[in-house]
Amino acid sequence: MTTELLHIERYPMHALESAAGQALVAGSRERLQTRGSFNLPGFLQPRALRDCVAELQPLLASTAYRHAQDHDIYFSKTPPHPPPPAEVLKKLTSSNHTLTCDQLAGTLIRQIYEWRPLCDFLARVFETSHLYPMADPLARLNVMGYGSGDRLNWHFDRAKYTVTLLLQEAARGGVFEYRRNLRSDSDPNYSGVARLLAGEDDQIETFTVRAGTLSVFAGRYAAHSITPVEGETMRIIAVLSFVDEPDYRFSEQDRRQFYGRAEPVPG
Repeated sequence: MTTELLHIERYPMHALESAAGQALVAGSRERLQTRGSFNLPGFLQPRALRDCVAELQPLLASTAYRHAQDHDIYFSKTPPHPPPPAEVLKKLTSSNHTLTCDQLAGTLIRQIYEWRPLCDFLARVFETSHLYPMADPLARLNVMGYGSGDRLNWHFDRAKYTVTLLLQEAARGGVFEYRRNLRSDSDPNYSGVARLLAGEDDQIETFTVRAGTLSVFAGRYAAHSITPVEGETMRIIAVLSFVDEPDYRFSEQDRRQFYGRAEPVPG
């Protein structure tokens, strides 16, 4: 049962009408609105965390897609509008091993992603009556493994909010860097993006997140990155995608860019 995997006494998502459930929603919403992010440390029970990693390690070693590409901060094939200056479109390099949702059938992390109270909790925090697990059979749930030398370079997310669950920390490196409110829907702030990419932004924050922590942040407006991993211990993180459209899917081009294929694996 999913409730045996999670620390529901601390985070009662299954009982959102209770006083404790309402306090969890209110506190999470307040941190998201004022700081652009919130963390729920110890969201996974210790045994569940160990079991998740034990399930995922052989998959990452055998069936994961080796994703390595040069990209700009928008991860875009075409420049945004209005066109930014050239220094904003400088090439960055990211690399990892990626497992897609179709490769995670029967795993504990997929069971957690599909646990309905998690989606209900996030909908209340985001103050929306319409929130759904993403329909895309590949992109809805991803697990990324970052080995020695791998990193996720500076980027913005497509979704307004990003939900992640850290499953294993790197021995060294793999630090989450975050520049909140760097842009908005009405202001792309190209000059600010250029300063960030030039290493001249003094408002970058770093977060030390422990394995088992559920993290939510405003990834569409905040640039963020993972510094290069050092050592033999892989950084393993799950990205859980929830959207406000019931049938939202990536394009075929997007799937090929991020996963090397457009269709789910057979079976």
